Amino acid sequence: MAYRSWMRSQGFTPEVFDGRPVIGIATTWSELAPCNVHLHRVAESVKRGVWQAGGFPLEFPAMALGETLLRPTSMLYRNLLAMEAEELMRANPLDGVVLLSGCDKTTPGLLMAAASVDLPAVMVTGGPMLNGKYRGTDVGSGTAVWRFEEDLLAGRMTQEECAFAEGCMARSNGHCMTMGTASTMASMAEALGMQLPYSASWPAVDARRYETAQRAGQVAVDLVRRGLRPSAIMTRPAFENAIRVNAAIGGSTNAVIHLLAIAGRLGVPLALDDFDELARDVPTLVNLQPSGQYLMEDFCYAGGLPAVIRELDEAGLLHAGALTVTGSGIGANAADAPCWNREVITTVAVPFQPAGTGTAVLRGNLAPGGAVIKQSAASPHLVKHRGRALVFDSPMDYYAVSSDPELDVDEDTVLVIRYCGPRGYPGMPEVANVALPKKLLLRGVRDMVRICDGRMSGTAYGTVVLHIAPEAAAGGPLALVRTGDWISLDVPARTLTLEVGTDELAERRAAWQPPAPHASRGWTRLYCEHVLQADEGADLDFLVGASGHEVPRDSH
Repeated sequence: MAYRSWMRSQGFTPEVFDGRPVIGIATTWSELAPCNVHLHRVAESVKRGVWQAGGFPLEFPAMALGETLLRPTSMLYRNLLAMEAEELMRANPLDGVVLLSGCDKTTPGLLMAAASVDLPAVMVTGGPMLNGKYRGTDVGSGTAVWRFEEDLLAGRMTQEECAFAEGCMARSNGHCMTMGTASTMASMAEALGMQLPYSASWPAVDARRYETAQRAGQVAVDLVRRGLRPSAIMTRPAFENAIRVNAAIGGSTNAVIHLLAIAGRLGVPLALDDFDELARDVPTLVNLQPSGQYLMEDFCYAGGLPAVIRELDEAGLLHAGALTVTGSGIGANAADAPCWNREVITTVAVPFQPAGTGTAVLRGNLAPGGAVIKQSAASPHLVKHRGRALVFDSPMDYYAVSSDPELDVDEDTVLVIRYCGPRGYPGMPEVANVALPKKLLLRGVRDMVRICDGRMSGTAYGTVVLHIAPEAAAGGPLALVRTGDWISLDVPARTLTLEVGTDELAERRAAWQPPAPHASRGWTRLYCEHVLQADEGADLDFLVGASGHEVPRDSH
C-alpha cells in the first residue's frame, strides 16, 4: 500500500498496479548535452508503445554525457553513467528497460549498465542531425570543424565565415551526422541486436524516429514476457558481427574501446586483436565522411544499416542467426533490405574501399599492449613512414608553440602527444588529432603522422595512431620517447617501433617519475585508481562483470 500510494500521487489509476510489466525508460536528456536535447520527446513515444502493449512506463534520468561541452572529456564519466544506470535499474522494481541515448558515450554507458543488470532491454538512440549545408555543399558536423579550423589558421577562411559555418553544420536536433562515434555506436547497438532495424540512421527530426521509439516500447514489454535478456543477445557471435559491421561502415576507432567494455560486463571473451583479425577480410562499403563523401541522412535514404548487413550476410561475413530484440536473427531482419543508392552503400563485389582498410591494431616496443589506426581515414603515403619524433607532454604544450614559424618540424616529423590516456589526462580525451603546425599548413601540408595515448573523434581524419597501451601515465614506453628519436610506422606489417636500444630505454625508465595524481577525492580519484587500460576497454576494474537484477530488500 505504501509504495502504491506514493505512485498514485502522479495521477495513475489503480489498474496500473495489476501486475503488468513495469518498463523503466532511462533517458540521458539534458540541455547541457545538445545531441540528447530531444530525448524527452522520444520518451513520450516510447511510453505510447509501452501502454499499447499493456505495460506500465516510468521515465527516469541518467547522466547526460555530451562530448560537446563536458570537460575534461565525457569519457571520464562513461563508467560513472554505467554505474549509476546499473544501480538505478537494480534498485527500482523494474521488469525491463528502454535505453535512450544520443551523444557517443551515452550509448555504450547504458549498454554496459544493461549488460551488468541483465534485465530485458532495448535501446533507442536519438538519431543524427540533418545534413549540414554550407555555401551550396554538404558539410559534416565534427569533420568540417577540423578542416575549417585548419583553413582559418592557414588564412583560407575568415572568423566571420567560420561563425556563419557553425550554424550551417548543426541545424537540427540530433547527434553528429558524419560516421563519427555517435553514429558508429548507434550502428553498433543495432549490429549487436539491441536496437530495432533502421534505428541507427533515421534522422532525429524524422517522424520515423518517433515511430521507431513507439515500437521499441512495445518490444520492451514483449521482451519481458518472453524473458529475453541482453546476455542472450550480446553473445560472442553478436560482437563479431558488430566488429565486421564497424569495418564495413568505416566506423570510429572509439568502437574498439566501447565494445571491449560492454563485452567485459557480459563475460564475453573479446580481445583487441579480434578487431584486426575479424576486419581484415571486410571491405568498406559506406561512402560517408570522414572517410568518404556523404552523410548519415544520405545513408538513411540509401537503405541504412540493414542494407549493409544484408551485403555482409550474403558474402558470408556475418553470423546470421545471432538473436536480436525482434526475436529473429540479424540475417532474417535484413534479408529483404533494399539499397537505393550504390554511391552511398556499395557492394562487397565493388566496394568503396577494399578489404583490410578498417581499423588496424599495431604492436611493437612503443605499444606492447597495442594501438589502433583508422586506415580508411589515413593518408596512403603515410601508412609506411619513418621520422624523427617531436614530443609534447600535453596538447596544451603543443598548441603553445604550434604557430611558431621557427618550430623545428617538417612533414616527415612524427608528432608525439602523450599523457592523454585514461589516467593521464584523465579520461582519455579526443585530442590525438592535433592540428598541424601552422608553418606546414601554410605550405599546403594536410597530414602528418601523429601518435597519442588518447583518442580522436570518430568525425576526425588523418594518419593518427591512437590508444597506445600502456599509456604514458602508467609507465608505458611512450613516456620514454624523446624529441629526435626515430619512430617507424608500418601499418601493413602492423608494427610501431621506437628505434632506441633496450639499454638506453632501461636508463630512461630508471629516471622516469610518474605524474602527480589529478585529484585527492571524488570520482576522478576513484577513476584514476581503478581504470583499466585502453586495450581492456577502459572500464573500472571493479565494474567488470555483472551482478544481476534482483531488487534489494525493502526500504520500509
